Parts: sequence; C-alpha cells; structure tokens
Amino acid sequence: MLKLRYSSASPFVRKVLVSAHETGLIDRIEIAPADVWAPDSDIFQDNPLGKVPSLVTPDGTFIGSALCCEYLDTLHDGRRLIPIVPVERWPVFQLHALADGMMDAAVAHVIEQLRRPQAFVYQPFLERQLGKIQRALDAIEVQANTFGERVDLGTIALGCALGYLDLRLPQLEWRQSRARLSQWEAAFAQRPSMAATTPYL
Repeated sequence: MLKLRYSSASPFVRKVLVSAHETGLIDRIEIAPADVWAPDSDIFQDNPLGKVPSLVTPDGTFIGSALCCEYLDTLHDGRRLIPIVPVERWPVFQLHALADGMMDAAVAHVIEQLRRPQAFVYQPFLERQLGKIQRALDAIEVQANTFGERVDLGTIALGCALGYLDLRLPQLEWRQSRARLSQWEAAFAQRPSMAATTPYL
C-alpha cells in the first residue's frame, strides 16, 4: 500500500492523483490529509520540508510531485506518462516545466495574499507572479493545438495548473484571447481522472 500526504486544493497533489488514476494505481493509494500550516502538523514525519505531496512507499518516501509521478510511472504496465524515447520525452518535460512554473507562481501569489498580514502584502511580488503566469499561458497557447489527445506528465500538469487558476485566481480570466488552450482544457477536463480530482477549498 502507498500513502499520499494530501491537501485538497494543492495542484501538485492533484497532479499525483490524476497520474494515479491514469495509471490504474489509485486503488493502491491511501489518502492521508495534512495541514501543512498547523504548528503541530504531522507532515514533518513524512517530509522534513513540511510540504505536500509526499508519497510513502515500500521503497522510501518520495517528495515533490514530479518525483511522486515518476515513481508511480514505474509501477504499471500501460503506456508511460513519461516517455523513454528522447523525441517524445523532452516535449513532455518542456510542457511540464511551464505548467509547474505556473503552479509555483500561482501558489506563491495565493500564499502572499492569504498568509501574510495585509499591511505587509508586497504588491510588486504579486504582480511578478501574475506576469510569470500570463507569459507561460501565452507561450502554451502558441502550441496548444499540437497537444491533441496526449495524456502524459506535461498535459496532466497543465490541466492541474489551469484548474488551480480557476479555483484560486479566477480574476485572471485566462481563457480570454487563448482560444486554443481553452478548447484543449475543456476537452481534457472531461477525462475521468480530472473529474475525480476536482480541487476544493
């Protein structure tokens, strides 16, 4: 049995959950909630960094969503979410890096607004994070019509990043002027793995 330390709103946790659904491993995973902000949180028992996701396995504990997903990808016999062949592998990692960067920027923006006392919220920092997100969205829009029906670590990360923007930063209205990405997301969001992992606060 595997144990996933979990937060319901985390796009990084969702990436691992979607990967588990897509690889048929979800029934082997115990979901263990963690409040990473609580002073007495038990997350430190599984991850000294105090972050989710953390995947506790017979092979040790894996921290960080990319490593969790890569580990899961070794446990099934189906089509790999992280291809081995370089010509297929590098585009997956390139898209994953952009999507993960959007998640990092969005989470940083949310934490700055929600966790820092209002009097100390630094507006230039917020604007910097929004700039990262907007530029990444524009770069992905250019290539969105090439994704087709791809299901891999890159497209999973992208779907989770866009879902998090809808949840936490709806004011961005990212679909405006990004018709190709919007069309792709609408189709990808219908996958059972995405529907089963809809984030909530």
